[in-house]
Amino acid sequence: MKMRGLGKTGFRVGEIGHGLWGMGSWSDADDDASRRSLRCSIKGGCTFFDSAYVYGNGHSDRLIGGIASEFPDNQLVLASKIPPADFKWPSDPKKPLHAIFPRTHVVEYANRIKAAFGRPIDLLQFHIWEDVWAKEAEWQDTIVELKAAGSIKAFGLSLNRWQPENALAAIETGLVETVQVIYNVFDQAPEDHLFPACRRANVGVIARVPLDEGSLGGKMTLETRFPQGDWRAGYFNSDNLAKTVARVEALKAILPEGMSLPELALRFILSEPTVSTLIAGMRSPEHVAQNLAVSDKGALPPDLMTELRGHRWDRRP
Repeated sequence: MKMRGLGKTGFRVGEIGHGLWGMGSWSDADDDASRRSLRCSIKGGCTFFDSAYVYGNGHSDRLIGGIASEFPDNQLVLASKIPPADFKWPSDPKKPLHAIFPRTHVVEYANRIKAAFGRPIDLLQFHIWEDVWAKEAEWQDTIVELKAAGSIKAFGLSLNRWQPENALAAIETGLVETVQVIYNVFDQAPEDHLFPACRRANVGVIARVPLDEGSLGGKMTLETRFPQGDWRAGYFNSDNLAKTVARVEALKAILPEGMSLPELALRFILSEPTVSTLIAGMRSPEHVAQNLAVSDKGALPPDLMTELRGHRWDRRP
């Protein structure tokens, strides 16, 4: 596994990280399979694990905390996220910061996550963000307090879907050490303004949704359906599914011989040096092995990267 710096945090992380969303709150999550996958991931060189308290009300935090304790000699970086106090996604810029991330709420959930991890939190993130809050003293003072208490080591923001510019003011405060943003073959907008700001401020970039919620796995068709209650049933509604499948088929038409679509998608992200790590949801040892192997294959050829620029899909929430 190739390693990259996580901005100014001082951490070095494997460029393929492990996302735990599917392990905590998806309808078909299986704890035994999750634990096998996490162990396989660590043994394969993965060092960055991204969770959130709402992934099963702390369930994914407890999963990775327990597994990490089995590998005391590995320098693992455990990240999680504080939910908004109103538990609504995405955030509303008209709501004040005090209603979403008041000090008592942030401290309470930081303590819950720390207890689930069984150790201080390497990277604590806010699970939503509105840049109109950037100059508010309450969140800034709370983060400084948590660091001084030894509860957290670094702080970052998980940005709202398709809003990569909604963190530029926060980055300027100097307190934000990482940003987590949707970035993939379709969602290339972070390159416009967010990535340059991160380079200037030495902020680590965590690329999430590398496979566009599964579409870039290449297996979806117009007949694909998800179980009732599975959030993907709403995301891949009939309109979005049809548009997505058409774009995925266009990508398949330019695949180099011998390269799978998931490999293309992951290597596209890793071809961007601003990215510190990407987080893939890997719920089976087979997926772990396939994804971690991509790290050794390096960046995509420049001519292919140029062609992939034409597949940018600017979407709005």
